[in-house]
Amino acid sequence: MWEEELKIYDELVSKCPRFERKGKTMPYTSANGYMFSLFNKACEIGIRFAKEVQKKYMKEYNTTLYKSYNSVMHGYILITKKMLEDKENMVKLLNESFDYVMSLEPK
Repeated sequence: MWEEELKIYDELVSKCPRFERKGKTMPYTSANGYMFSLFNKACEIGIRFAKEVQKKYMKEYNTTLYKSYNSVMHGYILITKKMLEDKENMVKLLNESFDYVMSLEPK
């Protein structure tokens, strides 16, 4: 199951030429010194947004904060199975998250 779900994450990231997936045991994307998407051992994807955007998307997509390794990842929303059905929108969300971290002061 992990490999199948990881393929979905990799497919989405591969459609975003401005960044690439990193990590072997904990796949993620990062830019400007900030991680902005993550694939955890529970085969869940989390994507980072500004606080107001995060709240909007949690309501719009009926989702919650993302948890990874028993920790709440503040700033990240859990990507639901329903959200993954719209691959085009998922690519848009990943790019939006990339733009967000690029707007932050570099680490």
